[in-house]
Amino acid sequence: MSAVTSEPVIALKSAPLRSSPAGRILRVAGRWAGGTARAALPPLVTLLGFLGIWLFVSYELLTPERRFLLPPPQDVVAVGILDPDSFAEILGGLINTAQVAFVGLAVSIAIGFLLATTMSQSRWLERALYPWAVVLQTIPILALVPIVGFWFGFDFNSRIIVCVLISLFPITTNTLFGLRSADRGHHDLLTLNGASRIQRLTKLQIPGALPAIFTGLRISAGLSVVGAIVGDFFFRQGDAGLGRLLDNYTAQLESERLFATVIFSSLLGLAVFWFFGIVGRLAVRSWHESAQERP
Repeated sequence: MSAVTSEPVIALKSAPLRSSPAGRILRVAGRWAGGTARAALPPLVTLLGFLGIWLFVSYELLTPERRFLLPPPQDVVAVGILDPDSFAEILGGLINTAQVAFVGLAVSIAIGFLLATTMSQSRWLERALYPWAVVLQTIPILALVPIVGFWFGFDFNSRIIVCVLISLFPITTNTLFGLRSADRGHHDLLTLNGASRIQRLTKLQIPGALPAIFTGLRISAGLSVVGAIVGDFFFRQGDAGLGRLLDNYTAQLESERLFATVIFSSLLGLAVFWFFGIVGRLAVRSWHESAQERP
């Protein structure tokens, strides 16, 4: 008899645990841990494979005299990261480059959003301005850098201008595409309700354009880091950034520090790319399919 009645008792005791706040927290934590592991495993496997190829090339394909061309990863870590002097120098360059990249990206966001919003409200302005934005994008940045230096000097402001020139176009084009992609039926509904141009823009076009806007932001965020490094590489005044360190380490054949600087540069670009990706998902995940979790 006791064997028959013991199972319902156990079920009654376990049911409150599953429905309690602690149980819900455990379930959410378990799902988060599982999702994080599934997301982190593929890039981790790729990283291990890349490190294996790196070690093979360094020790098997390069002689000790030519190993400076591709130093082993442990030497890069030991000399470029674990050495206090090298780490302090690279970290200082990273901070200076990040400042230029963030300021340049902020200026690009303001100008690009203003241009895209203006062109979305007038076909005439779009025909007048958009071709010149395309022309600016097609000019090689290395051809513009000397001109920027001649006109504005070789200091902090010129580096920001280079960042803006590189990162402006993706923000402008993606924002304009998003603003132009609002559903025609929604436009008709606002027209029937007598909505003004500002109401149409703020209540329909901008919210609907958020996925495209954040796509442009993610692209431009990485390009702003590239612009900051390129500007620092050519404008050798003021505090040294990653671009100047890359040039110095190349000239001095300090390959370990050179590769460490490249790694820090890529990490900075990944950080700003992921930041806008997270912000974009938080902004649109409740209603847009692109941010929904896939089964």
